[in-house]
Amino acid sequence: MSTVRINDDIKKEIAPILDNLGLSLSEAINIYLHQIKLNNGIPFDLKIKNTDSYVCEYGHLHDYSKLNLEELEEEAKNNKSYDNVEELIEDLEKED
Repeated sequence: MSTVRINDDIKKEIAPILDNLGLSLSEAINIYLHQIKLNNGIPFDLKIKNTDSYVCEYGHLHDYSKLNLEELEEEAKNNKSYDNVEELIEDLEKED
């Protein structure tokens, strides 16, 4: 027999839900463990709820919550645009 520690607050919150489902806490935990076995992992997506973050194709978490969008928009308005690469190179050579 194993012992599992469960936070008392969450235990109190889920007790009525499990009662309505006709399940004991032990039964619910056993169902969860069987689902882990069947899915070969956690049976639901684990996500970060920060909408300003995302995980890129390389698995890196990018957090844009600290960006100042107004500052970026103003900078974008002040930046020069180019019609072709030659114009960009010519302008860069002027800066040197």
